[in-house]
Amino acid sequence: MRPLDLVFLKKFSLLIAFLVSVGIGLALFAYYLNSRVVHPVDPGVAQSTLARIAPEGAVYAGATGAAQQAEAAAAEQAAAAANVPFGGSTDGATIFNDGPCTACHTGGVGGAPKLDAAGIGARVAAQGLDELIKKAIAGFTGSTGTMPARGGNAALTDEQMKAAVEYMVAQSKK
Repeated sequence: MRPLDLVFLKKFSLLIAFLVSVGIGLALFAYYLNSRVVHPVDPGVAQSTLARIAPEGAVYAGATGAAQQAEAAAAEQAAAAANVPFGGSTDGATIFNDGPCTACHTGGVGGAPKLDAAGIGARVAAQGLDELIKKAIAGFTGSTGTMPARGGNAALTDEQMKAAVEYMVAQSKK
């Protein structure tokens, strides 16, 4: 190598070393500044974290725990009853008259049997009360018509459907 190339190589190496050291210095300074800044916590992330680490159940101990457990069970039952139509009532007349039943069964819409001996009365005689209740709950499509599950109101309970069918059968015998 010529002496002129060696001088260039030496100066160029010093320049590269200087630039690398400046780059490392700037990176360390940026890291220092970033660590000094307080970053606000995103409320969505905080809520998600709290939901993820929340306990699955509660521990009830002693007499106080038994009272808390009874109170929690009562609150859960009240919340479940609040979502049931007619306030959870099993009065067949109320469910039939105020619910979706009367719309089809009063006029025989869609092949629905009317509340007489030829309608519901004939179905009870042919199929039995338990089968009618089962079809009222699960729904049924036959050659004479369609019965939507739970009369089209999915929130009705099995007991309410049974009460409504029993009311209809009783009315067909009058």
